[in-house]
Formats: sequence, C-alpha cells, structure tokens
Amino acid sequence: MPHQRALQPRPVERLPVLRHLDPWLEGASRNRGLAVGFAALAAAAVMGVSEAAFWGADEALNQSQARHQARNDGLRLRELLTDAETAQRGYLLTGRDDYLTPIKLAEQELPNVLSRLRGQYASSEWEALVADASRRASEKLSELQLVVKLYRDGQDTAWHGLVESDIGREKMQAVRDAVGQLDQHELAQIATERDAVVRSLNYGRIGVHGLTLLSLFGLAIFLRRNEALHAARREHAKELAQERDRLDREVARRTAELTELAHHLQTVREDERAHLARELHDELGALLTAAKLDVARIRRMTRTAAPEIDERLKHMSELLDQGIALKRRIIEDLRPSALSNLGLIPALEILTQEFAQRSGLQLSLELMEAPSDEASRLAMYRLVQEALTNVLRHAKAKHVRVSLAESDGWLQLHIRDDGQGFNPEAVGAGHHGLLGMRYRIESLGGTLQLLSAPGRGTLVLARLPMREDPQPEPAPVTAPGELGSPSPS
Repeated sequence: MPHQRALQPRPVERLPVLRHLDPWLEGASRNRGLAVGFAALAAAAVMGVSEAAFWGADEALNQSQARHQARNDGLRLRELLTDAETAQRGYLLTGRDDYLTPIKLAEQELPNVLSRLRGQYASSEWEALVADASRRASEKLSELQLVVKLYRDGQDTAWHGLVESDIGREKMQAVRDAVGQLDQHELAQIATERDAVVRSLNYGRIGVHGLTLLSLFGLAIFLRRNEALHAARREHAKELAQERDRLDREVARRTAELTELAHHLQTVREDERAHLARELHDELGALLTAAKLDVARIRRMTRTAAPEIDERLKHMSELLDQGIALKRRIIEDLRPSALSNLGLIPALEILTQEFAQRSGLQLSLELMEAPSDEASRLAMYRLVQEALTNVLRHAKAKHVRVSLAESDGWLQLHIRDDGQGFNPEAVGAGHHGLLGMRYRIESLGGTLQLLSAPGRGTLVLARLPMREDPQPEPAPVTAPGELGSPSPS
C-alpha cells in the first residue's frame, strides 16, 4: 500500500499587520478566558466613555438650568419693582385703585424671588451684592407702599416730599445695577456651562467613535482570521475528501483484486477437482475394472478346483465393487458427472435425492429450466451442496425446500429450512463455507443473502445474471462399467 502522507492544512496568506497580530490572536484563541476578558474590557470602556459623557453633560445642563433660573429671578425682581413704581405713579395721577394691582403682585412675589436669589448665591462672592439688592428692593417696595398710604390719608405734602426726593430713585438704580451685574455674570456662566456640555459631548463622541473604530478593527481582524480558519478547514476537508476518495478507490481496487483472486482460487480448485476426477475416472476406474475382470476370470477357472480360493476371490470381487463405488462417490464429490452430462436440474435432483436418503429429511423441489453457463451451474450446485451440509450439521430441521427460477434476467436460487435458525450477526470466526460461496457468487456478478432468526429457520437467497455457454463442451468419456446411477453413500 502506498505511504499515506499526513494531512496538514495549507498556510493562508496574511497581511503584514495581521501576521504581526497572529501570535497574539493564537494566544487569545488558546486562552479563551483572556479573549473574553479583553472583550469585556472593551465593552466596559465603551459604556464608561458613554456614561462619563452623559453625566458630564447632565451636570453642565443642571448648572446651566440653575443659572437660567437665577437670571430669571433677577430679571423678575427688576420687572416687579419697575411695574410697581409705574403703578404708583399712575395711581398718584389718577387716584384709581386698579393701578395698584402691580404693587400687590410685587408684595406677593417679591419675598419668594428674593429668597431664591439669596439661596442661589449663598456662600459665593456675590452673596453680599445679592443681600444689598434684596435690602434695597424691600426698602423700595416699602417706600412705594408708604407713598400710596400717605396719598390715601390726604397727606399731600408728605407724599410729594417722598416722591420728589432721590431716595427711591437711588434704591431702584442700585437694584437695577445689581441685577445687571448678576445677569452679566449668569450669561458668562451659562456660556461656560454650554461650552462644558459641548466639550463633554465631543469627548463622548470622540471616545465612542474611537472605541467603535477599534472594535471594527478588531472585528475585521477576527473576520479575517475566521475566514482564514474556514479556508484552512475547507482546504483540509478537501484534502480529506481527496484522501477518502483515494482510499475508496484503493479499497475498491483491492476488493476487486480479492474477488478476482477468490474467483481464480475457486476456478483453480474446481479445475484440480475436475482433473483429479478425470484421473480417478480414467486411470483408477480402468485399473479397478481390469482387476474385477481378472478376478472374475480366475473364479471361473478355479471354481471347481478349490472352493476356498473361490470364496476368497468372491470376497475380493466384493471389495473391488466397494472400491468402484467409493471411487464413484469421490468422483461425484469432486466433479459431479451429472452436472456436466445432464445439466443443473438433474444434478440437483440427484444431489437432493441422495441427501434425503442419507439424512432422512423431507425435501421439496421447485426447479425451472433456465439458460446458464458452466460457471453459474457449478456455483449453484456447490451452493446447494454447502447449504444442505449446513442444514444437516446445525439446523435440526425436518423439511428443506429448494427452488430455482428465472426472474427479469436473473437466475434465482432459494434454499429454505424450518430449523432452529440463528443470528447471522452473532456468527463468530471460523465459518468459511457460506462466506466462500458469497465471494464465489459475487465474483460472477451475483448476490448472496442469508436471512435467519432464532426459531424461524434459515433462507439462503442467491441471484446470478443469466448467461449461456458460447458452445457446448463435450461430455467426458465414461469407462466401461461406469454407467448407471451412483450408489447411495
């Protein structure tokens, strides 16, 4: 058998970068825990960058919202005082109470607005400014309320004096200046917070994009290596398929050689049997017949002279008859003359008749004449002979049925018994009879099946393609004294 080379996957071409990464990838492939750790670390990095960007932006937005609220409170403070001062002047000019609504609104909202402002700027550098603005706003509102009260009480000189003085204007201006400073401060802080939001979003975007690109690069490397692995597997599978096909061809070739060898050995065996049968038939048959004739002649010559010698010659003649019968049985076992002279069906009839006489079994025959060549006839005859021998040895049967028929160009032979049966798969080594017949049938292009089960008998089914002899062979010459049916064993 040719030497079988080791199957190794062919190396796949790599990019230079991937060749440098191959040792790391192979290490990661061997250590799956390390690879999973790296994947988890990359996922954690993506989530960490996303969360950091979110919390940074959320903090900046919260601070920006607080500064917007402080700015709105400052503007609301200035708006309330301006509206209240305008309402006071309208009331003083017209005396109508409906002008006092903004003053009442300022009385309601101003404490809450001042409280929120003081809370917003507590513990900061603007705390003193807010406190001063709150004090002046309260004083301004008190002054407006006092002027309205004096006007209602009819103290014209008093409220004229308060209105014409610059105390209210100074307080109002101080509030406006404080609110303006706070507004500018908050606008600057809002711009800073907006920049912080943009910066946080940019950092998050850059981080996510970078990690995404890194993940895509890792995915590309993985896909590349995975494709290389699949390519290597496909190449390996292809080589395995080629090696399997080669081995199948080798097995088929060796099987054909063994089948041919078995056919050759069977042919050689049958030829040797035929040659030995002819030698026994011709040479030994002639010698035994001549000896029997000589003994008969001597008996005629000495029958009256010596009775003792005649008795011995009679016994010798009987021994020669037994020798001739033994020779006939040996010849029939080696090469049945009925098969060559009469054909397959008469030979099977004689074989089964002798088997029934020896074994005491009942045999049923269903034989149909069909054209066949010498090799097929001999194979069928030997198969029946082997099957009947096995029935006698192992089957413990009472009835055997042998049938031969033609079906769709095939010669079919069935041998069925009603014996104890067996499990064909449990038959051990050393049983070569039917195994040899299987190879013999298959070497002729046929099939042999053995069907059996414990307690259900056995069926031997053989099929051979029908062939005809190209030309009939001459029958062997029969020596004198060899005509007649073979004597039972």
